[in-house]
Amino acid sequence: MALQRRACVAGYAERRLFGEDGLLAQRERVEVSRQEEGHEGRPGRTCREKADSVPRRAIQASHRPENGRAEGVAPREGEQELRRRILLDLFGRGGDSVWMQPPFYCDYGTNILLGQRVFFNFNCVVLDCAAVTIGANVLLGPAVQIYAATHPTDPSMRRSGRELALPVAIGDDVWIGGGAIICPGVTIGSSSTIGAGSVVTRDIPAGVIAAGNPCRVIRGCAEAEE
Repeated sequence: MALQRRACVAGYAERRLFGEDGLLAQRERVEVSRQEEGHEGRPGRTCREKADSVPRRAIQASHRPENGRAEGVAPREGEQELRRRILLDLFGRGGDSVWMQPPFYCDYGTNILLGQRVFFNFNCVVLDCAAVTIGANVLLGPAVQIYAATHPTDPSMRRSGRELALPVAIGDDVWIGGGAIICPGVTIGSSSTIGAGSVVTRDIPAGVIAAGNPCRVIRGCAEAEE
């Protein structure tokens, strides 16, 4: 499984959005994911199959400097038109208004459905093997990780390479603090705040402040303002 995971990360799952060396690869991977049957994350599909399904040119392009710039260098802030085109191609919805601080990593991008004016800070990860729906005016701090991908708890099933996916939903006006992890199948209600470093394993209701590992409701948002 470790070898399969490394192959998946190198070839498919670790997708660099804004590396100047990766712009060609980004466009190729978007096209691959849209053409690939069952890209929503079918149960039973292994990381090895995902990696093997990506053309080798896309994997190589992700490590090739473009226009003489060093690998991993993001477009300058002034290159707004280029950034917006990439975001529109990447996300299933909401690329017209999202703001992104690179780097950003995801599985497909097309399964990420955004409301208006979503903000991703540096180094966020979204494993969108199933739908990840994020509402309007949501703020995600640095290194927030959202996982729709999961694995069976039965060791024999894991050895078979089977993978699962559960959708994640985040309501409007949510603030997720830096380093928080949102686990598969979780729903976070609108207007809630998730504390930095929290591990959200269960649904969080609307209008609350929640934090911890596992993440628990601390108080209502109205109480915090008083």
